[in-house]
Amino acid sequence: MSKDQSYVLKAWEVTVRKTQQAKKRANSVFGTVSVAPHTDNDTPTDENDDETTTNRSSSEEFYHAERVLPNEDYYTGQWYDNFPHGHGKYLWTDGCMYIGDWYNGKTMGNGKFGWPSGATYEGEFKSGYMDGIGTYTGPSGDAYKGQWVMNLKHGHGVKSFANGDAYDGEWRRGLQEGQGKYQWSDGSYYIGEWKNGTICGKGSFVWTNGNRYDGFWDEGFPRGNGTFKWDNGSFYVGHWSKDPEEMNGTYYPSGNEGNLEWDPKDLFNNLSEYTICSGERVPTLPSQKKLSVWNSSKRIEKPRRTSVDGRVSVGVDRAFEKMNMWGNEIGEGGADMRKELDAELMRLDAEGIQSLKSSPVPMKLPKAGRKQGETISKGHRNYELMLNLQLGIRHSVGRQAPAASLDLKPSAFDPKDKIWRRFPREGTKYTPPHQSTEFKWKDYCPLVFRSLRKLFKVDPADYMLSICGNDALRELSSPGKSGSFFYLTNDDRYMIKTMKKSETKVLLGMLAAYYNHVRAFENSLVIRFFGLHCVKLNGPTQKKVRFVIMGNLFCSKYSVHRRFDLKGSSLGRTTDKPESEIDSNTILKDLDLNFIFRLQKAWYQEFIRQIDKDCEFLEQERIMDYSLLVGIHFREASVAGELIPSGARTPIGESEEESGPRLSRAEVDELLSDPSRWASIRLGTNMPARAERTMRKNDCELQLVGEPTGEFYEVVMIFGIIDILQDYDISKKLEHAYKSIQYDPSSISAVDPRQYSRRFRDFIFKVFTDDN
Repeated sequence: MSKDQSYVLKAWEVTVRKTQQAKKRANSVFGTVSVAPHTDNDTPTDENDDETTTNRSSSEEFYHAERVLPNEDYYTGQWYDNFPHGHGKYLWTDGCMYIGDWYNGKTMGNGKFGWPSGATYEGEFKSGYMDGIGTYTGPSGDAYKGQWVMNLKHGHGVKSFANGDAYDGEWRRGLQEGQGKYQWSDGSYYIGEWKNGTICGKGSFVWTNGNRYDGFWDEGFPRGNGTFKWDNGSFYVGHWSKDPEEMNGTYYPSGNEGNLEWDPKDLFNNLSEYTICSGERVPTLPSQKKLSVWNSSKRIEKPRRTSVDGRVSVGVDRAFEKMNMWGNEIGEGGADMRKELDAELMRLDAEGIQSLKSSPVPMKLPKAGRKQGETISKGHRNYELMLNLQLGIRHSVGRQAPAASLDLKPSAFDPKDKIWRRFPREGTKYTPPHQSTEFKWKDYCPLVFRSLRKLFKVDPADYMLSICGNDALRELSSPGKSGSFFYLTNDDRYMIKTMKKSETKVLLGMLAAYYNHVRAFENSLVIRFFGLHCVKLNGPTQKKVRFVIMGNLFCSKYSVHRRFDLKGSSLGRTTDKPESEIDSNTILKDLDLNFIFRLQKAWYQEFIRQIDKDCEFLEQERIMDYSLLVGIHFREASVAGELIPSGARTPIGESEEESGPRLSRAEVDELLSDPSRWASIRLGTNMPARAERTMRKNDCELQLVGEPTGEFYEVVMIFGIIDILQDYDISKKLEHAYKSIQYDPSSISAVDPRQYSRRFRDFIFKVFTDDN
């Protein structure tokens, strides 16, 4: 026996021994494994056993297989192209197992996943994730039955906790959110609204003794208007709060009976005993379980027609290298095989060159723009205006005021609710001395904006430090189309915009509706307002400068490489700059857009709901001409500055299917294993997504959305709705009438708010899609 033959025999013996060990381990977990019967023709009788198996796997499409994989995992079931495909059982060495449907090596369809702890999930899978309808049973008795999206409870579901509690209602991103009923083990229950896993909104709490509270809640306790009722008919009506200063109400006894000594604080003490059970966390997620499989023959031999650097033979070279690793031992017919391969390579090269003629040019990372704005230093034309603004903000935010409540009276939204304050240079009892010229300062609806800052979780000290600290503001190089000037704080957190009188009236007129909207929808994409003020300069002109303070959408830890202002109209919606002058600060428009943005399923569902709600609000307020401002950060680029498409760096045999998530699987699993991290990613802020490149047809210059090319890029997105202070007034009606004579009425920006809302949504829902 030759040395090589001895080596092959030893390797075969080791494989058989591993197979027998894996069978024993699998039988102890799965039960007896049924194996397809062999015929005499199937039984190998000579040394060519391995060769026979290889030939069969390459010639047949589907067949039953029993495999001990390189890391000693065990699989039995249907097999195709070196991957589990069909129905099969997979056992990992750590004791996890999956029995069910497979598609190209991924759990896809119906199946059952088991953990060594005894926990099980039985239901639908998609791309390795628990996704669809399924039931999870934990090792200590927790059980959830309902809808899942990417390993998280999302949709309607029922969960029974090991301590006897139960919840039946809506879930979002793994936490209770929406309408639902939670019942404690003693029989008491709450039914109503939830948010981020806590009782929040309107609902009722009913005790087993017949007492109940009906009203509003915040973070698990009554907050706002509500009524507490006893089983004897007595009740207490009032405003509830943990803060005793905000608490007030009236007690109404039933006949001669009553609880006159009852203190409303007792309700809070009682409720503190009723905690929401967090339940068990799912152990190792199914999507974290890697499959140890051989490289797919399809993935190796199928050439990639184009690549980032324009080559057309990517993948073919690797196939040739793998075939050539046998050296001169390829045997008879080897020369013919090489000739066939050379001919195939020439054909593929010819096809690739032809496809490159119509393929898009490789994209490069946009050149970085300079830091925006000119610092307003002494001698600047607006230096004194900046000082006046900072003095006024410091006075408005820093002055003593009662604690702001989120429940405001209608009088707080009255446009006449404003405070004037004079700022002489020598100072007054209420204002400090200063070096600037004398001016007057006006605060519009101060209580409303104080409550908005509280609602948006803006710390007053940080707010003053950003705007009124030692660092000067920066003035953007040119005013906007409206003629307004923009100023940025040095830390880029806040933007200050000068306002026309008409815009101020619009904001004050819609302020109550705006406040109620952003309070009802925490993830609203509408721009955030923090203050509305006016500076009246002394002198013969008595000039008034009105301005609003807003959040800067692009204040992020990620650098913004591309910016788009999207309205859904086509007339004039291109940038005027030549390509050489476009950098990361350039605001591009609808006809410059060359991407479709694909959001993961849960985020996409939330996105379309929020866009609908925001557009309905703007339509009701007769607002038009708003736009979605979008910023893109590309996650991968070469040293030379070329953007790297997703999958370009993925090793062959490990690439993700198109239906799978587009973050790296490790990143997605890390995010999904801790649902609390989802709360830190607000809709529109630092959102991971995929951008698919598009190309417009040459014969259709005004095509708003180009044709998808299948070229994807991993990105982080920032977006929000801006410019919401233009109502459909007489000037816009005249603009619409005039332009409609010259152009297609559907292409112009100035249209009726209802038509504008419909067109805007139609366009945005084409640009943003479900990554599915």
